[in-house]
Amino acid sequence: MRILQVLAGAGHGGAEIAFVDMCIAMHEAGQHIEVVTKANPVRVPRLREAGITVHLLPFGGGWDVFTKFVMRGIIKQFKPDIVQTWMSRASDKTPGWSTSMGIPRYLNVARLGGYYKLKYFKNTDYFVTITPDLKSYLMKNGIKDDRVRHINNFAETEEIAAPVNRADYGVPENAPLLLGLGRLHSSKAFDTLIAVTARIEGVYLWIAGEGPDRAALEAQIEALNVGDRIKLLGWRNDRAALFQASDICMFTSRYEPFGTVFVQSWAQKVPVITSTADGPRQFVRNDEDGLVIEIDDETAMEGAIRRLIEDKSLAVRLVENGYQRYLGEFTKEKSVEGYLAFYSQMRRAENIAT
Repeated sequence: MRILQVLAGAGHGGAEIAFVDMCIAMHEAGQHIEVVTKANPVRVPRLREAGITVHLLPFGGGWDVFTKFVMRGIIKQFKPDIVQTWMSRASDKTPGWSTSMGIPRYLNVARLGGYYKLKYFKNTDYFVTITPDLKSYLMKNGIKDDRVRHINNFAETEEIAAPVNRADYGVPENAPLLLGLGRLHSSKAFDTLIAVTARIEGVYLWIAGEGPDRAALEAQIEALNVGDRIKLLGWRNDRAALFQASDICMFTSRYEPFGTVFVQSWAQKVPVITSTADGPRQFVRNDEDGLVIEIDDETAMEGAIRRLIEDKSLAVRLVENGYQRYLGEFTKEKSVEGYLAFYSQMRRAENIAT
């Protein structure tokens, strides 16, 4: 199948990681993939190294007619069966099929990872959502059930030679090490995580990510005088190696429509503590495959961390159950199969030859 994947995207973020992972996974599964995206020093080289053709466009604001014009030409040349858009800007800039294009009909499929305004999806034929709640949101706003499919994100588990060396960051061999991953943004509640970690003597924290809150978080770490125990690692491409060096994954966001981090922790066999943000609360089962706490509840967060450090049997149970959830629901193979089956189903429904 010929699939054009389209993302505008921020500099860094979870959706952007998922986009690259999915493009490469579909390419490796034998699909003919091309990509349209903004220039980015991380995403673009990784896609091209995988052997995928990448077209670069600006994806500007409402004044940007260039992106729409060139996108139309890319589509006419590539002749896709499916154009899959990620988030609102890509969907808004991607033209729907028309007979004037002079090419076989394609279908626009929008992958939604958030509660976006539907005015940006006028050219969308079908939708994929990454949580059940997002599917319900679309249906409440008039999208018919047969036009929407919930398909889970998958957690890419890259092969690693060795974990990140804890000693390189001043972490003693037997000290508990927490790991947070994500954009340095208020939605991730890293300020709360830092405040709680600072109170627990002997516990270390790595936060891997980049974003607008870096200066504020650095100032907080300095004010609490915990720079020896809490490190901002910047944006990293060695997720598995970070997990394997850590003892507990902290995914305690204030806002999170899905959040692949908890799935990555299951895949990497690291116990996870999550918040009741929209995404994790739909999947993580408290005391079964993770510990779930209320958003910004510092007392509950500290208690959950201490509990996992002290109760090794609990940590083992959460890891075992979480890994089974990963194998059953969140592997790369299951996700790719789900997308390809939906593509085929929608083309049959539209009487398009497959």
